[in-house]
Amino acid sequence: MNRIPIEDLEHIFEHTQDVWESFRGKSIFLTGGTGFFGKWLLESFIYVNEKLSLDAKITTLTRNPESFLAEFPFYSNYTNIVHFVKGDVLSYDFNLDQQFQYVIHAATPASESLNRSNPLLMLDTITIGTRRVLDFASTQPIEAFLFVSSGAIYGKQPWNVSHIRESDSFKIDINNSNSAYAEGKRIAELYCSTYFEKQQMPIKIARCFAFVGPYLPLDTHFAIGNFINSALQNRDIDINSDGSTIRSYMYASDLMISLWRILFIGEQNVPYNVGSDEAISIKHLAEKVKYISNSSVAINVLGAKVQLDNIDIYCPCISRASEIHAQAITSINDSIKKTIKYYRNE
Repeated sequence: MNRIPIEDLEHIFEHTQDVWESFRGKSIFLTGGTGFFGKWLLESFIYVNEKLSLDAKITTLTRNPESFLAEFPFYSNYTNIVHFVKGDVLSYDFNLDQQFQYVIHAATPASESLNRSNPLLMLDTITIGTRRVLDFASTQPIEAFLFVSSGAIYGKQPWNVSHIRESDSFKIDINNSNSAYAEGKRIAELYCSTYFEKQQMPIKIARCFAFVGPYLPLDTHFAIGNFINSALQNRDIDINSDGSTIRSYMYASDLMISLWRILFIGEQNVPYNVGSDEAISIKHLAEKVKYISNSSVAINVLGAKVQLDNIDIYCPCISRASEIHAQAITSINDSIKKTIKYYRNE
C-alpha cells in the first residue's frame, strides 16, 4: 500500500513545528497504532522526528505486528524510531523496560459492525482498556496522556443545533446495545477525568468527528469512503437515506495537526472538538464526489424523506480547538480530491 503523500506530511510539519521541542529525546506509547488514526500518527511522527532530529521514539501496541509489517514493510527502515509490541489493551501485561513521557490512547475503532455484532467487546475494549492504559501511564514519568474520544459522546444532535459545543449533552439510549460505543467513550472520559483529579494525570481529550484521507477504509460504514469507492469502481452512488443527513469532514493531515497540538499544548482535562465545521448534506457530498472524480455514475437516493426535526446531524463547533490552531485547514473539495488521487494511485 502507498504511503501518505509527502505534501501531507510536510503540511503537518509546517503547522506543528512550534510544539515539538519539549519532546526532544523522549518516548510515546501508542495504542491503536495500526488503524486509520494510528497509521497517520506513526508516519507523521517519523517525518517530524527526522526533520527536527528529535531522537524521539514511539512504541505501539498491536494485535498482529507481523501482519501489519508485511503490509507496510517500509517500517523496517525505522526500527530505531518505531517499535511494535504484540497484544491488546484488554490482556497486555505492559511489562516494558522503557519509560514513556507521553501516551496516546487511540485503540478503539469507530466500528459500526463491531458495535452491532459484539457490543460487549466494544464496551469492554473502551472502558476496561482505557482503565488499564491509565494504570500503566500512572507508573510512568508522564507529561501528557491523550485520550482519543469521539463526538458520539454527545448523543443525537438536535436538528436546530447547527454545531455541537463541548458543553453540550444530548440523549443517548442506554437501554440499547447500539449505544455501546458512545456510552463507552463517555465512561472512558470519566475515567480520564478521575485520574486527572485524583492522581494528577495530565489528561488531554480529543473528541473526534468525521474524517477523510488516505488509509480511510472505503468499504465500511463511512459514507464518504463508500461514495469515493463507488466513483472509483464506476458504480452508482447509493444513498441509503433521503440525502438530508448533515456531516462535516476534516482531512487526515489536519486531524494530525489537531491531535499533536492537543497532546503538547492543549489544556489539561478540557475536551476539544476535532473536526471540520463545514457542514454538508450527504446528497451534496455525493454530488461533490461525482464531480471531483469526473465520474458519470448515477446518484440513487434510496431512503424515504424524513421530517425536518428528525434530520441526522453530526457537526462540531471548533472555536475551542481554533484557540490552539487545531482547526480544519483543508477544504472539503481539496480533501475529496486528495483522497481520490491517493486511491487512484493505489
